[in-house]
Amino acid sequence: MEKFLIDHWMDILGTLTGLIYVYQEYKASIYLWITGIIMPVIYIFVYYEAGLFADFGMSIYYTLAAIYGFVAWKLFSNKEHKEVPITHIPKRYILPTIIAFCALWVGIYLILIHFTNSNVPILDSLGNALSIIGLWALARKYLEQWWIWIVADIELSLLYLYKGLFFTGGLYILYVIISFAGICKWKKIMATQ
Repeated sequence: MEKFLIDHWMDILGTLTGLIYVYQEYKASIYLWITGIIMPVIYIFVYYEAGLFADFGMSIYYTLAAIYGFVAWKLFSNKEHKEVPITHIPKRYILPTIIAFCALWVGIYLILIHFTNSNVPILDSLGNALSIIGLWALARKYLEQWWIWIVADIELSLLYLYKGLFFTGGLYILYVIISFAGICKWKKIMATQ
């Protein structure tokens, strides 16, 4: 048991940080972005060691996206310093978002098959393309971001379990459950805005 914990300590640390992050996201707290800077830095090492190169690259993106998200939530808050309101994705963004997702999936897949020795390029690129779109939707505080995360987290949890990242795989299963609760919570917050 001790050897297992020593071998997986970064996976465990990332999982604990991820729990804090998803709780802050559930509460729609701006502090999720601070945790969102710390967590991907941990996962840079976890994913590289596991050979999940798209996830490795995504961790760099997550760090930058967390900085953007924090600034966006601060800048777009109103003059009374209230937080950015939760809204729906505007209908005019749906088709461009789907096109962006498809382009990201194909682009990441091509990078993986041509520049890495990934043995799971389709699944690794799928989860990451969804995550890019999910982070954009979260930064804009769109309610539908939860649905994007549900799909991404189901797929990624299976991928991480397959790759032996049991704590991270378990974390992503928990993310799926929390995402359903997050939808309900954010709908209640929307009703009181």
